[in-house]
Amino acid sequence: MIEDADADMLEGFLQNMDLSKGLALMINSPGGSGLAAERIINICRNYSGTKDYWVIVPNKAKSAATMICFGASKIYMGATSELGPVDPQINIPDNILKRFSVYKLVEGYRELFEKALKEEGNLQPYLQQLAKYDEREIREFQSAIDLSNDIAIRTLETGMLSGLSKEQIQEQINIFLTPETKKIHGRPIYMNEAESCGLKIEKMDINGNLWELIYELYIRLNNFVSTRVSKCVESKKDSFGTAIPKKED
Repeated sequence: MIEDADADMLEGFLQNMDLSKGLALMINSPGGSGLAAERIINICRNYSGTKDYWVIVPNKAKSAATMICFGASKIYMGATSELGPVDPQINIPDNILKRFSVYKLVEGYRELFEKALKEEGNLQPYLQQLAKYDEREIREFQSAIDLSNDIAIRTLETGMLSGLSKEQIQEQINIFLTPETKKIHGRPIYMNEAESCGLKIEKMDINGNLWELIYELYIRLNNFVSTRVSKCVESKKDSFGTAIPKKED
């Protein structure tokens, strides 16, 4: 998961690299913090000698990792590469930990509220359901949605979709901003769908030699992260891994 410490780790790496010819970032992540993603975008752009960067997605770059892809000038994808919606999610404990779409929670509350306003008979069923919501939490949820949208749109406005208005960008990338099209947060957005949103996608032949090398590197790193560390940032010369947290007794 992408978090603030990852931005610090990446910046430390980039400080010791010759990036005069630019930067290509290969990323594989299920997502994480949108604010951390925004920092990583800023770091990559500013350390790159060309003031932009490319992203390579060998497997999955979901949620906040998709935001990092938005910051690039090009996104290299194969037919099996996956981006995903950037709408925020929340974990809610209910006997077992459940993950909910913040967008759906706010939408459900508002639909219920509208039905209550239109009801001319018995309001009690609506009041009972509305009592389960906290208005303060709904406001926080909406702020989280607004923040995610703002990061995505501003990033594209200053990058690969420059020249378009915020409204035009929001309309073009709506598939990424809400779960309405994809139905659930985790459903993949493949390269053709991403390209149809106006994103600059470099399509890679999954039977080509370059893709074979990229995927082999991904498999090696993924195995390393799965068995030895929880995260890994690596350049041609250096490698840094985050230790797997020890299980508490």
